[in-house]
Amino acid sequence: MSICSPRCRARFVTALSNLVPRKRLGQHFLTNQAIAEQIVAAAHIGSDDLVLEIGPGTGALTVWLAQRAKRVIAIELDRSLLPALKAKLGAATNVTVVHGDALAIDFEALVGREAGAFAAVRFVANLPYYITSAAIRRILECRLPIACAVLTVQAEVAERIVAQPPEMSLLAVSVQFYGRAELLFKIPAACFSPPPKVESAVVRITPHIVRPPVDAEAFFRVVRAGFCQPRKQLRNTLATGLGLEKSQAIAWLERAGIAPTRRAETLSVEEWVKLCERLDR
Repeated sequence: MSICSPRCRARFVTALSNLVPRKRLGQHFLTNQAIAEQIVAAAHIGSDDLVLEIGPGTGALTVWLAQRAKRVIAIELDRSLLPALKAKLGAATNVTVVHGDALAIDFEALVGREAGAFAAVRFVANLPYYITSAAIRRILECRLPIACAVLTVQAEVAERIVAQPPEMSLLAVSVQFYGRAELLFKIPAACFSPPPKVESAVVRITPHIVRPPVDAEAFFRVVRAGFCQPRKQLRNTLATGLGLEKSQAIAWLERAGIAPTRRAETLSVEEWVKLCERLDR
């Protein structure tokens, strides 16, 4: 579904020439087609799959997605980008371009309006850096049966997402509670226009088939308390963050088999789950 005719190419060039990337929206357009193809390939898209793309921009990923997926829904916040995006897609009939905010739009409703059945639902996005955490949370918390999410983010953020003990963060725990996270490859700034000031990276998140057996709201209340003062020991942070006596926090940690002197960044997701399971015992 690439730009396949001189007329289509001319419309795209004309539309693109009128674009000025908006700094307030964190716009950096991917221009390297080899990288775009590599990102799309990482999503393992089947011919019967539906793909939700967040922030298609000028369509660098969208044209590759359209070649692989049964259906693509591209969600773009910036209305001024729509002419260039639609011009690049040309006569593609399996792409729906939606003007909307991915942090507010109802993903389930979008998919529900599509006719026919799909083998899997996948997310692919070059995320603006300033919405990274919020967008990932919306993707992972939605009720769609997601096969995977392949996301371009700031390289430093990607490293935090895939971190393991003793270098965990609230972001790492938040993502890994929902799925397995992999850092696939990094992307030089020169592959974007305008080039960002930092290196980017692509992560793939594969949701767990079965989520951990604890209530998500209670789990994150405990984790946020643990990380409220990450340099302090858990016996102190949990007591402060949850309004407990220190002796209560110590007894709780010991019931879960976790030394009260440990710090939040040293705990695995499994240990946080165990801690939540022992909360009221």
